[in-house]
Amino acid sequence: MAYFLGVDTGGTYTDAVIVDEAATRVIGSAKSLTTRGDLALGIGRAVDAALAGAGVLPSEVSLVSLSTTLATNALVEGQGGRVALVFIGFDTGDLDRGGLTTALKGDPVIHLSGGHSHAGVEIAPLDLVRLEAEVAALAEQVVGFAVAASFATRNPAHEVAARDVIRRVTGRPVTCSHELSANLNGPKRALTAVLNARLIGMIDRLVAACERHLDTVGIAAPLMVVRGDGALISAAMVRERPIETILSGPAASIVGARWLTGEADALVSDIGGTTTDVALLRGGLPEIDPQGARVGGFRTMVEAVAMRTTGLGGDSDVHLITDGLEGGLRLGPRRLVPVSLLAVDHGQMVHAALDRWLSADAVGEHDGRFVIPMTGNSGGLGAREAAVLARVTEPMPIGRALTSRLEVAALERLVARGLVMVSGVTPSDASHVLGRLYAWDGAAAEKAVRLLARRRNGRGERFAPDAATLAQAIVDQLTQQTVDCLLEAAFAEDGAFAAEVPEGLARHPLMAAALAQHRGIVEVSARLGVPVIGLGASAASYYGAVGKRLGTRMVLPEHAGVANAIGAVVGQVSQRVSGTVTSPSEGRFVVHLTEGVQVFSERDTALAALEAALVAEASTRAHAAGAEELHVTVSRDIREAEVEGRAMFIEASVTVTASGRPRVAHG
Repeated sequence: MAYFLGVDTGGTYTDAVIVDEAATRVIGSAKSLTTRGDLALGIGRAVDAALAGAGVLPSEVSLVSLSTTLATNALVEGQGGRVALVFIGFDTGDLDRGGLTTALKGDPVIHLSGGHSHAGVEIAPLDLVRLEAEVAALAEQVVGFAVAASFATRNPAHEVAARDVIRRVTGRPVTCSHELSANLNGPKRALTAVLNARLIGMIDRLVAACERHLDTVGIAAPLMVVRGDGALISAAMVRERPIETILSGPAASIVGARWLTGEADALVSDIGGTTTDVALLRGGLPEIDPQGARVGGFRTMVEAVAMRTTGLGGDSDVHLITDGLEGGLRLGPRRLVPVSLLAVDHGQMVHAALDRWLSADAVGEHDGRFVIPMTGNSGGLGAREAAVLARVTEPMPIGRALTSRLEVAALERLVARGLVMVSGVTPSDASHVLGRLYAWDGAAAEKAVRLLARRRNGRGERFAPDAATLAQAIVDQLTQQTVDCLLEAAFAEDGAFAAEVPEGLARHPLMAAALAQHRGIVEVSARLGVPVIGLGASAASYYGAVGKRLGTRMVLPEHAGVANAIGAVVGQVSQRVSGTVTSPSEGRFVVHLTEGVQVFSERDTALAALEAALVAEASTRAHAAGAEELHVTVSRDIREAEVEGRAMFIEASVTVTASGRPRVAHG
């Protein structure tokens, strides 16, 4: 008998499940800590344990599918490698549109003349000599390049030429904007290309780590990866287009939630170490976000499920709010390594530091926090960042890595580049203190939370009298922020509130009173009208209180902790491509294709040519992505205007989708 293996690599845990080939039942599952330094270790431990628990031989595995939240987490936390943008035919003002300047975070931009018009006609020649010189100078400072040219979706010639030069001169990965989207918004395409280039190294390491372990244990099955819309693509394809894996883990969790529960209409809430991802199941299916995936404040052009992703998880940073007299708590959006987890491998250093800080009369600025070195490209660092990084040769208290307050900002930039990670108090530590979690070093968690409780609020009083009190406050804050996430998603999906801002409604005092069933001169009541499916390893610990607060049925299915890995192996391969026909003058119909433009004298002939080209491209891509027995669908959107009593053709777009089950390897 053959089996399917699903793997999900998250910020904290890597999960593996074995499903029978008919995808009707889970045979075995396992979890292992994600090992950032060498992802293959965490993947290997989870895979080996799942195989052993299921009693399945590696040779019996016929398909492996991988989902991940690493790309999503990186964008939410503002992390990723340094890249360079080649910006062709745009002016400097275009950088301020679509969040492009924010996404670049000071990374280099090469401005070149060139680009094409709306009709695909070259506006100015591309200066390849200057491009070659500039990319050669940047090659060692960046992990990759993004290329975006004006109207490249109407004629990609300049992007293709730039890509060829960059690859020849630098050998670095290159992302062209026209390869990721057929839409016209140039700055938004450039943003998507920048994020893709930033993620290439990370996803390549993940795929390589998975392939390395599969090869070691003797699994010869095809490796697929879950895309952000829940469909599967081949590992080879995702290495070129890692941006498509943003919301991969959440998309897989939705597929897994439907498979595990059979619920048709529900909110799905998946809490991980870094994020909480919420989506609506309607009629058993999630919606595709028509505006493109939005993650970490960036609106991309990547097709993905309509989902609200918030930087809130079991490993979220715990911030003490010192404004005002009472103070308060806020969680996220950055993920920290829990102190209790750091102490598992570095217990002597962690406990010695915590004991030293607890013996002092006052709590220092950096007390309770540690810094951990990571691997990555360190090109382009300033002198101050390089000096701090050179000191972080092993996990250590943050105070040891800094020599002055000026270096605090340098450390933040190293965190943003993914070159170091910070460890501090998280909800996972609070759960250890409260006896809800026992996986790591509970004694270290108690010391770290007790130390945090000694900090002072605006009145000069301690935030909490002891570790248990502060730990409960942290868990209560996680409950409240989770309720806010779910209400935001509910208001956004409920058409009756389309004109309102979901965030404002979710946090309105009247809503809080209604959820509390306020009875006074005014009586108000509210509850969530659909059940909530809680997923994630910590859902069972936290989500009971969430369901009670929202007055709804909370569904916590068996295997909720590995729903992403389950969803990874029960999806389909799907590839969608789009193209456009324009008419710059009467009797002239221009088909805009990846390889250039074609001109026809008749509308229907042009549409037929475009459709045939797109069917061929979608089918080729679907086969390359690992599909067989394809089902192809075609949709046309023809825009016409009536002029003097007759229809005048304006523009038409054609979309072709080719989908099918992934190929499997039978023994």
